[in-house]
Amino acid sequence: MTSLFNRAESFRDEMVEGLLGAYGRYLEAVPGTSAVMRRGGPTPGKVSLVIGGGSGHYPTFAGFVGAGLADCAVVGDVFASPGAEQVYRGVLAVDGGAGVLLACGRYSGDVMNFSMAETRAREDGIDVRAVVVTDDVAAAPPDRREERRGIAGNFCVFKVAGAAAERGDQLDEVTRVAAKANQRTRTLGVAFGGCTLPGSDGPLFTV
Repeated sequence: MTSLFNRAESFRDEMVEGLLGAYGRYLEAVPGTSAVMRRGGPTPGKVSLVIGGGSGHYPTFAGFVGAGLADCAVVGDVFASPGAEQVYRGVLAVDGGAGVLLACGRYSGDVMNFSMAETRAREDGIDVRAVVVTDDVAAAPPDRREERRGIAGNFCVFKVAGAAAERGDQLDEVTRVAAKANQRTRTLGVAFGGCTLPGSDGPLFTV
């Protein structure tokens, strides 16, 4: 495997810095975080969509910020959830007064940290809802669908939610259509080999 990076410890931050350097006309940083948001900040009266998860799935997640998509993406280290504080600051940065929808895939760290950020933001008086993406049919059988992980289906849910928010739907409706998109989305995760994390000598696993 060929990879280009400087230091494994700064991989995420340099990725975000490069993204902002290339697309600064569309994106800006959320101060003090690893998150990016739409340039110009929140649109007053518009529902905001905050997404996130680990780095290493490009263009997910930071590449899904823009008109008709997410208002903010919070990224963690490679294959690691962003912290609850990071997600919380992302919510504060893009709240336009109409509420915020949080969306992430079903991974333990993501669900925990997004839930903590949701609770904290609600305590601040922000109307926050959450949708967890569960599209991978290989992760659990139909009777345990809620345990499935979110992979490529993330994009479908994010796009539907972002489009609904962009056309001016209220938070209840944005949440409803996002949840329905998740219910109607199925993918199949297949691997032919394990990935090698930046700074590691070999792959995580072999097939």
